[in-house]
Amino acid sequence: MAPLADPLDSAAANGFRFTLDGIEVPKVIEVTGLTQEVEKIEMKEQTKDGKYITRTLIGRPKGGEITVTRGLTDSKTISDWLKSVMTGDVKTSRKTAAVEITDYQGTTLKTYNFVNVWVSKVEISNLKAGSTESATEKFTMSFDESTVA
Repeated sequence: MAPLADPLDSAAANGFRFTLDGIEVPKVIEVTGLTQEVEKIEMKEQTKDGKYITRTLIGRPKGGEITVTRGLTDSKTISDWLKSVMTGDVKTSRKTAAVEITDYQGTTLKTYNFVNVWVSKVEISNLKAGSTESATEKFTMSFDESTVA
């Protein structure tokens, strides 16, 4: 992992790459939902002296969702993936995904890896006559596990 150019610098939010099964997805505009979470177990107990205490224990890691927005193209990769999920084709529906955060020179600073990823929603941006915005495709994916390298 390469250090930033200056210890006071932070990574810019515009330096990233998104891949599915190791293949970079083109025209990605935004990635949201880069979270890692652990379940919280509440244990309620009464002490010998009658005091009521609530303790929290570490639970299991939780899965989650990430959402990717990209420029709309003629590619049917994501809609075909959703079709595969809808028909229950588990074997081809689960993929791996990764988000690489890069520095100003394109060197990877951190990589968020996601396992057993499947697309759960595909949304096309609003279409409006006279609009000067580009059309986008937004897709939400569920995952079982995530790690940061």
